[in-house]
Amino acid sequence: MSIRVSVAGATGWAGSELARGIAATDDIDLVSAVSRSAAGKMLGDVLDEPRLKAPVFTSAREAMATACDVFVEYTTAATAKTNILAALEHGAHVVVGSSGVTDEEYAEIDRVARAANRGVLACGNFAITMVLMQKFAELAAKYVSSWEIIDYAYEAKPDAPSGTARELATRLAKVRAPEQAVPVEKTLGIAEARGATLAGTQVHSLRLPGFVIGAEVIFGMPDQTLSMRHIAGSSAKPYIDGALLAIRKVSTLVGLHRGLDVVLDL
Repeated sequence: MSIRVSVAGATGWAGSELARGIAATDDIDLVSAVSRSAAGKMLGDVLDEPRLKAPVFTSAREAMATACDVFVEYTTAATAKTNILAALEHGAHVVVGSSGVTDEEYAEIDRVARAANRGVLACGNFAITMVLMQKFAELAAKYVSSWEIIDYAYEAKPDAPSGTARELATRLAKVRAPEQAVPVEKTLGIAEARGATLAGTQVHSLRLPGFVIGAEVIFGMPDQTLSMRHIAGSSAKPYIDGALLAIRKVSTLVGLHRGLDVVLDL
């Protein structure tokens, strides 16, 4: 039996590539889509992919009129929480690829998901190489006491830090808090130059032409440093295999879970 999926942001950079990826599977069926710019059309006509038969709606609530097993959230920080809660209210599991959802919003989403006995799998980045970097960084944090994160993205990305950087900082905080020789609030000069404090980690967001999305964590201890860096190219293809895996596995979860490695054997 196919997994029935609805994708919000289905005509966007990542969502459209995911939709095409779903069309190539034999176990996932895209039954509805959300896109304000293409509402009222058939997704296959918009993406020039005849295998996609899903109608496109303006909102997640409208799309939920067509029953689905998994709702994929690939829109913006402004609409993500509303869409996720609407999907949970309609009995769907949720995969989140949107950036900018805060820890406070995720806490509320977790409460709703557990009450509904549904799973939410939120991934700041579906690329397998980024998943591996997160795991390596968690291992390093056990042995190296100080680190900071650099968040790379294209110049027009409106939210900062990115979902990738947020997820990395949150995961490292679960290992331990990084040590600081000089607390940020005691900085001489301009404290903002030390970046933003996120889950105890200093995060520096770059927004420049030439980048798409990426993250770097730099660990330091006396007389040595360790840098781990993930940089993605201009194509959304690296994220598709991970997103499809998330769609297939999210129904095994209850409540909110962060990171694709939750459903990987790492």
